[in-house]
Amino acid sequence: MDNIENIELKYLNLEDYQELQAAMRAAYTTMPDSIWGEKQIKVLIDKFQEGQVVIKINGQIAGCALSIIVDYNSFDHNHSYKDITGNYTFSTHSSNGDVLYGIDVFIKPEFRGLRLGRRLYDYRKELCERLNLRGVAFGGRIPNYGKHSDELTPQQYIDKVRRKEIHDPVLNFQISNDFHPTRILKNYLEGDKASKDYAVLLEWDNIYYEKVNKKATTIKKVVRLGLVQWQMRPYKDLDEVMEQAEFFIDSVSGYRSDFALFPEFFNAPLMAAHNNLSTPEAIRELAKYTAEFVQRFSKLAISYNINIITGSMPEMVGEHLHNVGYLCRRDGSTERYEKLHVTPDEAKVWGMVGGNQIKAFDTDCGKIGILICYDSEFPELSRILADEGMDILFVPFLTDTQNGFSRVRHCAQARAIENECYVAIAGSVGNLPKVSNMDIQYAQSMVFTPCDFAFPTDGVKAEATPNTEMILIADVDIDLLRELNQLGSVRNLKDRRKDLFELKKK
Repeated sequence: MDNIENIELKYLNLEDYQELQAAMRAAYTTMPDSIWGEKQIKVLIDKFQEGQVVIKINGQIAGCALSIIVDYNSFDHNHSYKDITGNYTFSTHSSNGDVLYGIDVFIKPEFRGLRLGRRLYDYRKELCERLNLRGVAFGGRIPNYGKHSDELTPQQYIDKVRRKEIHDPVLNFQISNDFHPTRILKNYLEGDKASKDYAVLLEWDNIYYEKVNKKATTIKKVVRLGLVQWQMRPYKDLDEVMEQAEFFIDSVSGYRSDFALFPEFFNAPLMAAHNNLSTPEAIRELAKYTAEFVQRFSKLAISYNINIITGSMPEMVGEHLHNVGYLCRRDGSTERYEKLHVTPDEAKVWGMVGGNQIKAFDTDCGKIGILICYDSEFPELSRILADEGMDILFVPFLTDTQNGFSRVRHCAQARAIENECYVAIAGSVGNLPKVSNMDIQYAQSMVFTPCDFAFPTDGVKAEATPNTEMILIADVDIDLLRELNQLGSVRNLKDRRKDLFELKKK
């Protein structure tokens, strides 16, 4: 679907029912009896609203997931859909149960292909962890089994699906989302002719089960960062660059990362096609691609359910050349950030000028800041962002020498200490012999923390191998920053002598 302006995950409300009913009819063309009545939806909402969610795109229902909590041991392993739902009354729901049981999940046909189903399953996993439940379970249909039932038993069919010898769209999707088959359920869902009334009991285990239950919150407290250490190599066109970018986004989202960070000027290889032009003209040709890059990154952010920080790209603003990037949120919204301090080389060779706007950005993981490379070496900027509530600072960079990298690396680590925040830096490696003013690249992507007892003693949470194309995944706990602010050995933010100095934005 084109022109996606907003995508949001919301609790299902009874006022949504008429639209929900139409969505179910569109999704269940081969199983019209599977449409839930309004009274049944009301019971689910009244009993367990957190378990009933919809995805809306541009305000329109695109998909839905319905769930209940059950005392799993009270059911026979060979239960049916009627058993688990209490003959469709949901009397089996128990707030004291130990397993989140999936009742239904669907995506409208016109919204398929955006990985919205995975987003719904991710919500169920996070809900399971938040409620301290043992796991998630449901009976999964095997709609292609009917085509093979004459020659294969259900067990043989599932084995072939797992070995990729047979494609089953439902079962393949569920296995790829970390659900493991535990048994065959016979006569599970009446009327499911495509599956020959069979289903597969699928389960996902909550490895955090038995830990102290955390209070439900709309802002994530443990945030997973995915850093892309990008290899500079020749690319023939924009499509090829985005194919590589999507590969990395797929990789970090596969680990359920909340952010993907790309380096500064990751798309510079495309300037090779303009070697016949002067260097200033070549980078202005590259700037013509920026709008298309942003549009494609925004679609990937939605499709892979991840917030993407696009590193940086050249962009023309009127007659002036700027170095900018975009925050592409997984809800479909985008915001622009810009490099404020251009390097002497950027100004001299390209005629680039600095921007004028600095601000912290709201995300579903709290407030973040973004400073492009050289900007991280000016402590006033990150202090302004810290005063606006920033918890994580992202620094996309591009450095050609080890001493240039060291400036970024050590300044970024200082920003983590002085602002009591996490700092993630990501750069490029390799070389571009056919692109003027782009020498060999040196980088080591890293995640820095403050230096106190709750953090690594050297303030380094994670680090990539230098000068090697790779991804770096790291978890950061926002609650530790709150504790540091109140109880840290030193309190860099609180102990500032505001009676002597202050910092203001003009």
